[in-house]
Amino acid sequence: MFEITVSGNFSSAHNLRHYQGKCEKLHGHNWRVDVTVCGKPDTESGMVIDFGILKRELEKILEKLDHAYLNDIDYFKKANPSSENIAFFIFKKLEKSLIRYGVKVRRVTVWENERQRASYCKLD
Repeated sequence: MFEITVSGNFSSAHNLRHYQGKCEKLHGHNWRVDVTVCGKPDTESGMVIDFGILKRELEKILEKLDHAYLNDIDYFKKANPSSENIAFFIFKKLEKSLIRYGVKVRRVTVWENERQRASYCKLD
């Protein structure tokens, strides 16, 4: 089994609900997202998935988050737009879009900045 990882970026604003602290106020981040998938390589190409396909599928999701107020996105009207929930949101969207390529999403990591990150991974 091999793992393949790509990264992407988006900028957005949010405020945390049910939280007491400065992050309950409107603020923004330049997010970095790392996506790791796993699978067996194709016998002819030797690749698990083309990096370009993986990056394209990630970008489709990030386009909807980029320069958005996350709290206005339907999913985050119910789920708090925390780093943890953003990682989960991206994971689930990717899981659906990548199923046709025969790979499994292993982990999505969302970086708020260079020192803070949250990951969602599915334990098999």
